[in-house]
Amino acid sequence: MKMVLKVCLGTLVLLLGVSQTAITLAEEAKNEASQSLEKLLDDDWQWRMDNYPTWATYLGDRRGLDRWEDMSRAAIDKRKEHPHDLLRRLEAISRDELPAEDQLNYDLFLYEVKLNIEGQAFPTELLAVDQLNGPQLELGQVAEVMPLATVADYEAYIARLRGFQPYLGQLTDLLKEGIERRWVQPAEQLRGIGSQIQGQLFAQAEDSPLFKPATKFPESFSEEDRARLTKELTAAIREAVFPALIEFREFLEKTYLPNGAETIGAVGLPDGRKYYQYRIRRSTTIDLTAQEIHEIGLSEVKRIRAEMEKVIKDSGFEGDFKAFLDFIQNDPQFYYDDAEELLKGYRDIAKRADAQLPPLFATLPRLPYGVRAFPDYEAPNQAGARYYRGAADGSRPGYFMANTYQLDSRPKYEMEALTLHEAVPGHHLQIARAQELEGLPNFRRYGGNTAYIEGWALYAESLGEEMGFYADPYSKFGQLTYEMWRACRLVIDTGIHSLGWSREQAIRFFKENSGKSDLEIAVEVDRYIVWPGQALAYKIGELQIKALRKEAEQKLGEKFNIRRFHNALLDQGALPLPVLEREIQEWIKSQER
Repeated sequence: MKMVLKVCLGTLVLLLGVSQTAITLAEEAKNEASQSLEKLLDDDWQWRMDNYPTWATYLGDRRGLDRWEDMSRAAIDKRKEHPHDLLRRLEAISRDELPAEDQLNYDLFLYEVKLNIEGQAFPTELLAVDQLNGPQLELGQVAEVMPLATVADYEAYIARLRGFQPYLGQLTDLLKEGIERRWVQPAEQLRGIGSQIQGQLFAQAEDSPLFKPATKFPESFSEEDRARLTKELTAAIREAVFPALIEFREFLEKTYLPNGAETIGAVGLPDGRKYYQYRIRRSTTIDLTAQEIHEIGLSEVKRIRAEMEKVIKDSGFEGDFKAFLDFIQNDPQFYYDDAEELLKGYRDIAKRADAQLPPLFATLPRLPYGVRAFPDYEAPNQAGARYYRGAADGSRPGYFMANTYQLDSRPKYEMEALTLHEAVPGHHLQIARAQELEGLPNFRRYGGNTAYIEGWALYAESLGEEMGFYADPYSKFGQLTYEMWRACRLVIDTGIHSLGWSREQAIRFFKENSGKSDLEIAVEVDRYIVWPGQALAYKIGELQIKALRKEAEQKLGEKFNIRRFHNALLDQGALPLPVLEREIQEWIKSQER
């Protein structure tokens, strides 16, 4: 490629009489611009890993293993200066002098920086706890991904546990500030946190899952090191972790919850309407109003409902929609009565899905994944499943986390769609593939946009029929139930946060239009309440990806290759939807040529 470029430049000099010196200077200027951008991106990445050590641990970066994020007000305010510094450095780089690929990196990074600066108008750090992602869950999750191969690793783990108490103290200070400024979560959705904390408290430190590393020391450790580390780990759990959790629970129950938000909608926060519009743009990457998204949701609900009615009719069931829901929600044939059997069922589906990937993808990720159950203390307030990414260096696989709480709320007919979403070809395939794209800067390999990430996973569910899934009407109904669930999100999220809907109104709409259980519906609605706008990303992203596939199929005809199309979608990282559209349209032109 470099040789071709030099020949072209030389020809241009001869044909146009352009000075060779001018060409050389132009090349050097472009190189300088590219080098400046590369250094900027690397400086930012090192800053991220230094300032967000738990995120670094998840990615397999070993720095900061002994600490948590500094959540003091002074540290937060200092971190808020960082995107402004980045913007100044970006603006000093001439975009026009960058090659095409670097121009894309520049544009994507500028988009992210400006979005972060815009978000500083809203002190979301004050919403430092919720029932889905709070520090009460972070403790166990971080412990699970800690590397524990050396004595120094164990010492870092113990130091991190020791640091949990001051870390919770900083978060408590933020929550107190939130009370003063009325940036608080509604109380009802957070009441389960007390049980989450109680599930991590034990009479003996040795009974805690946090003690597990002391039961499996590497063989190379001396008896002296084993004894010392066991003693220090026991003391850290008993003297630091347990008291910190108890103190945090008491603060939440006695101080925070009594001062919770009076309304469940984001519009009840200071500048709440502007905040919700920002959350919409942050989650969807496009400029739509809450009302526009609400209307899209209603249209999708109507379309999917018609498909569900057709499946019911084709199944031979005699009865209406409500009667069919009563049947599948209550008949024992659709449920496991043993948690291990449920997990085995998910693993069997995942194995079948793995075998169907080569016909759909030109390149697959190397990182493996597994299926695990949520911890008991976490499960009651969690969704049916989540995906936890693996380490970028391959030292830790990805995990499809399945919820085994209340098995009569985990129907078999939804398992295929859920597995395709969370594992392959959904989250694991997309996220692991992105991490392995060595030609991209780190912010594109490990970051991403929710509309793309969740839109891809929802699109992945729709690939089930091409992969041989949804062969019976119940599994097909389960897939449509999941699609309906995401369409309902558009209606309910905007209803709650913009149109004044109550929790009861949201639950009623959900029950009338989906086959989800009462428990799942309640957990989902409470999720939308504490995460304004996040739920909008799924359906908006999926609609865009499906539209791009339709466009590619129509324009390319017999030239359309599904394997190459999917990798064209995946091999740029998680792009904002407008950029994804532009890139795929360019890909279509390249295939036409």
